[in-house]
Parts: sequence; structure tokens; C-alpha cells
Amino acid sequence: MISWMELFLMAFACFRLTRLIVQDVIFEPFRVKFFHVVNKEGEEWLEPKGVFGELLSCQWCVGMWMSLFVSFLYFYVPYSYFFILVMALAGIQSLLYTWTDR
Repeated sequence: MISWMELFLMAFACFRLTRLIVQDVIFEPFRVKFFHVVNKEGEEWLEPKGVFGELLSCQWCVGMWMSLFVSFLYFYVPYSYFFILVMALAGIQSLLYTWTDR
């Protein structure tokens, strides 16, 4: 059984990893391979290509897979607690930044 604190750490780690994959600029070179640019009437946007494009554009889908990944790390990979802690702290920092940057 995990404690409430561990659950919150895992949740914030999942949040940060999901945001990293779906929205952050650092992952853009990876994501762009699964999208194509659509130009219509002077407007330009990215449209997903195939299953992986749909997956990478869906915050809820990536979030579910990141939850599975973080849970696996926590329960089965020794010394993964540090990685989860760092991701959780980064997630909390990201939320605080968003909250204070209004």
C-alpha cells in the first residue's frame, strides 16, 4: 500500500511527464514527425498522422500511459524514487509558475 504523499508525488510526476511529451518545446522535434501541416484559407495548423499522432495530441491518452509508466517504475525499478521525486518537483514548479504568471 502506498501513502498519500507517495500518491501525490506519483501524480505530479505523471503530470510533468505528460506535459513534457504533449506540450513542451523540448519534445517538439519528436512530436513533429507524427503531424503534418494543414494550410487552409490562410490559416495553418498541425493535424495528427495516424495512431501515434492522435496519441501524442491527446493529453488524457499520454497521461494514462505515463501513469502506467510511473507506477511500473515505482513498484518494480529499484532507485526510481529519485526520478519520480524530481519529476514531481518539476510538476509542482510548473503549476506554481502557471498560477503566478497570470
